[in-house]
Amino acid sequence: MNLDAYHIEYKILSSDVDLNRRLRLSRLFTLLQEAAIAHTEALGFGRDKTLDRGWLWVVALQQLRIQRLPRYDERIVLDSVPGETMHTLFPRYYRISDASGAELLTASSIWTLMNARTRTMASPQETGVLIHGMAADWDCFFPRPPKAAVDEAPVSWTVPYSVTDLNGHMNNARYLDLAVDAMPPRLRELPLRGLQAEYAAELRLGDRMELRAQEQEKGFLFSGFTDKRIFRLGFEFAPGRE
Repeated sequence: MNLDAYHIEYKILSSDVDLNRRLRLSRLFTLLQEAAIAHTEALGFGRDKTLDRGWLWVVALQQLRIQRLPRYDERIVLDSVPGETMHTLFPRYYRISDASGAELLTASSIWTLMNARTRTMASPQETGVLIHGMAADWDCFFPRPPKAAVDEAPVSWTVPYSVTDLNGHMNNARYLDLAVDAMPPRLRELPLRGLQAEYAAELRLGDRMELRAQEQEKGFLFSGFTDKRIFRLGFEFAPGRE
């Protein structure tokens, strides 16, 4: 069993970036999710002990602290370690650095295991999955949920096939694409310094939700809801340009 921290080098491709040549946020979140799954498999909890037995990994919370986003053609290093399992919660911590070792961003997430049939959270006693924490040589922080957008009138949106994943629901990273599309152009030009995400409930193919956006002087809130909260995203920007 590999007990080392997760470590991978990656070159940012043209398909990874937006028109400003910065790493697309949905692609960043996908890289973090893939790192968490790959390392969990290396620690002995692969699909034979989770997916094939009807247990699905889902993300509940994510938070990023950003110095700057990686750019097109840049080589980055992604490191990740798990935190100690807390009841039904599996914390995980990440750092992305440039090729010289300079820290670009740190992130944290909370994962849970969901029963594929009942769509309810499962405990380690049910699943047999228990992950021990590892020490990191960077600042690890517990993710906090963002505020909900409240000011703007909601817009209805229906889940298409293209945003669903193997868990049978809308992939968490796709919420970032919706948020960036709804974001005022002036905010897209500002350096992003922080991002908080909460995923409270899942949406499946054909489900409809209401989207609400709220522009702030140095931030942007974006939320989705039905008769209950689906997700909340909070963005924090710095003045000027990168």
